Parts: sequence; C-alpha cells; structure tokens
Amino acid sequence: MQPVIFAHRGSSGTYAEHTRAAYLQALADGADGVECDVHLTRDGELVCIHDTTLDRTTDGSGDVADRTLDELRTVNAFSWKGVQIPEDFGDASNQFLSLADLLVLLRRSGRRIALAIELKHPSPFGLRLEEALIAFLMDEGWDPESSMLGLVEVSFMSFNPDSMRQLGESAPHHMLCQLVADVQPHEVRESLRFGSLAEGALINVLRRALKEGEDLIERQEVGLAGPGVQYVRDHPERVRRWIEDGVRVRVWTVNTEEDALFLAGLGVQELTSDYPARIRLAFEGTRR
Repeated sequence: MQPVIFAHRGSSGTYAEHTRAAYLQALADGADGVECDVHLTRDGELVCIHDTTLDRTTDGSGDVADRTLDELRTVNAFSWKGVQIPEDFGDASNQFLSLADLLVLLRRSGRRIALAIELKHPSPFGLRLEEALIAFLMDEGWDPESSMLGLVEVSFMSFNPDSMRQLGESAPHHMLCQLVADVQPHEVRESLRFGSLAEGALINVLRRALKEGEDLIERQEVGLAGPGVQYVRDHPERVRRWIEDGVRVRVWTVNTEEDALFLAGLGVQELTSDYPARIRLAFEGTRR
C-alpha cells in the first residue's frame, strides 16, 4: 500500500514553511496530511513556526515567546523564500499563521485530512505548551478518544519523551509519535556558540532523551515512531522490527524518490515531505 503522505510545514519546498501559501499548496497537492510545529507566544497563543526565534524565517528577530500574536502578525514570514505568492493564496500580510488559522484552512478543505502537530522543546513555558494545546483543541471540539476534530485527525509529535507522557494523559496512544534522531556532535557544535562544557552537557541531554524515546517506542507506550531518513538507513532492522511489532512509523523528511521507495519497501506507513506532490508522483509512477 502507498504510504500516507504529510506535507512538512506545508508544501515548504515550494513556498515558505508554515505559511498560508504553503498549506494551501499542500491541499492542492493532494497531501493526505500536513505537519506543523507549534510554540507559545507571550500572550499564550499557539503559533506555527519551527524555530524558537524569528530570525531565520521572517524579517523579524528575537524570541517567539517574547512576542504577542498581534505583534507576530506584523512580521513578513514569506519574502525570504524568494518566490511570488499566487493571488488566491493571500498576500504577504496574512502568511504568518496561528494554529487556529491553520485549522480554519483545513476545515475549509471539506475533506478528511490528518494534522500532525509537533510540540517544540525546550520551551520557556515547559509542559505548559502541552496543556495549552490540549485546552485549545478541546475548545475547538476535539474528541480525545478518536482524536478527530470534525474531519481533521490530530496526532502529536515531539522529541521530548516528557511531552509524550504528558500528552498521553489526554490523547489516545495511537496518536502519539515519539520523534527520534541520532545525536550528531558536529551538528550540536555548529548550533552552539558556547564552550566545550556546554556542548558536552547538551549532547548528554540529547542522548538521554533519545534513549528514553526509543524505550517508549520499544514498550509501545506510544503508537507512532518518528525517525528521520538517516536514522532509518542507519538502523533498518530496528525500524523493521518496530513495524512488525505493530508500531506505525512516520519518517521525515522524505524529499527524493529513492528515499520514498526505499522506505515503502521497508514497510514504513507514513512519510513527511517538503514536496508531497513529488513523492505522490513517485508512487503513481511505480504502478504504471
């Protein structure tokens, strides 16, 4: 069977990630689901953005947590991509999305669609992020047993095992996705501007979180495993065993036909891609 295809931060290969245009394109691409990252604002609103700061993906700067939603709506979240927004996808002034905004877009699609929400940690708000998300979904009419919100099927993802445990008190087991990736010291080093002491401490924290996350998957305390492509290539037998044991596997970020077909051959059930239309075509091509 063809894997379920999620649009990673929307169709982020085409338009700027997490923007209105990226998600509308994902719907047009026929994605089975969309993925988003959420942070809390200073005034307690859930917003769709990957980084803790505005610097990489907007014309603003500073921490997301230090801004209100109204302030964030004034930033330009689109121009850095260097492509034009189609007229029917809005303009630069309405591209930054709250989670509520994204939900409106998905509901307007009028079809069943999956929404994978990644809770970003470390967060200055700690596990209040999880509490805020569940409260928001409940207010919107989310059903905790089925994890359905109308036609929208909601799943929850995090690299933080504590996040999974917290969400497990409200969300169904089969909708909890523990994300996993091997710790790469050189990547940690590049992301830090501190000394070796801070680097070593962070590597230890990340390795401990990875081990805890793998244990949650092994004990099937979560129903979904979320490894990156490289993790699967480095540990194919482990991933195959998870699948054989009944765990659904959702792999990120799958942007080539080679990776998509390799993962499908391994039995992976769900793929997340910056280019959902491209990955969809890869499978259609194999059926001709």
